[in-house]
Amino acid sequence: MLEINFLQPTEVFIDERYGTVIKKFEKIIQDKYNIKIDSYWDLYDWSLDHIEELWAEIWDFSGIICSRRFDKVVDLSVPLENTPLWFEGAKLNLAENLLKYRDDKVALILAGEGRQTEKLTFFQLHKEAELYAAALRKFGLKKGDVVVCQMSNRKEAVICMIAVTSIGAIWTGALPLLGSKAVLNRFKLVEPKIFLTIDQIPNNGENINMLPKVKEIADGLPSLEKVIIVASKKESHSKVISGIRNSCFLDEFLQLGRETDGSVPPIQFEQVSCSHPIFINYTSGTTGPPKALVHGFGYLLATFRDFSMHNDADRDRDSIWFSMSPVGWATWNCFSSLLSAGITLFLFEGVPYFLSPTYFWDMIDEYKISHVFIASSVIDEFERRRYVPTGKHKFEFLKVLFSGSSVVKPESFEFAYKEVKKDIPFASLFGATEFVGSAITFEASYPFI
Repeated sequence: MLEINFLQPTEVFIDERYGTVIKKFEKIIQDKYNIKIDSYWDLYDWSLDHIEELWAEIWDFSGIICSRRFDKVVDLSVPLENTPLWFEGAKLNLAENLLKYRDDKVALILAGEGRQTEKLTFFQLHKEAELYAAALRKFGLKKGDVVVCQMSNRKEAVICMIAVTSIGAIWTGALPLLGSKAVLNRFKLVEPKIFLTIDQIPNNGENINMLPKVKEIADGLPSLEKVIIVASKKESHSKVISGIRNSCFLDEFLQLGRETDGSVPPIQFEQVSCSHPIFINYTSGTTGPPKALVHGFGYLLATFRDFSMHNDADRDRDSIWFSMSPVGWATWNCFSSLLSAGITLFLFEGVPYFLSPTYFWDMIDEYKISHVFIASSVIDEFERRRYVPTGKHKFEFLKVLFSGSSVVKPESFEFAYKEVKKDIPFASLFGATEFVGSAITFEASYPFI
């Protein structure tokens, strides 16, 4: 077993490719506030005494689009238990920021078990969100309504979330493998108006029929006015869904968004406050009934800080962020936010880890993925099965390997160092459910061992 001494590391890696984003930010702070910043820790020390200035600068640095700028960042005299408001006076919309880029750069790479890989540009993403939003408005969705989702990791969930938040409605979801009782324990808390789901999901080599569960969930939610079912394949349209009340397939629902001449009205962005509810996540329910955690616009700044600034995800250098997290896992919310920074998301539907001994590693190389998050339990299983990279894997574009969702063992760090690639950082992430961000993360500008 490899012995790693964290006080006296055997190797220290310093790579000038890392830390580009935060170094740009450090230069702004240094010039504007006339302070000397030689390292990240100088910025950190300054931030402790300048909380309002820090977050105002992150707001500007991230390029937040708003119709009205905030009057005050935060009133630091208000105790935390009284929940001080952030960015009071600001008026803005999450979807408008997620659709900031509308060019031909790839926004979503769509892959999965048993399916052909597709790509969706930022321009196409905007157009699809426009159609979804028009259909939802025509149906009657309005500010403050709740849309729930339970489905696999597909573009339809991302696009629908953008459309829902453009209206000022609230988005929430449950993991696709949860049973109907567990889902109802969550969705009953929020009284949803619309339910987005799918007819079947792939899971580690098998297809799971979702429709019986969808019926049970719909029957248990009296507030539901519509159940929208994504057809996972063309032949799915032949499935009988008449037993699911108020249901239709997605393509039928989207026809509501078209005018009589086939055109789609421009997307409108409802301007809301920073404290307006955007997402609802849920605690695990292991120590009692699940609790609903409400998140507002501030999450976008937290995820930009964590994943763009600290973790060095950068549009200018074609960062591609891997995600197999479906709706219902807080990392789905976190990673979706990267669209606001113009970063490409690689969405995998299903489980990519065990399809073959090298399937996952082949995928990282083939699609030039730069940032990868893996559940710590998966790394444990990789090690047990000896599913490791081979000599053909170069990982030339891989910059960071993250792990989390449960405690990351010391052996996982050893596995990454010995078996994956010794000169890329392996980092533990923690805190997404509560923060939609990270309480612990990796700082890219610092040397790593």
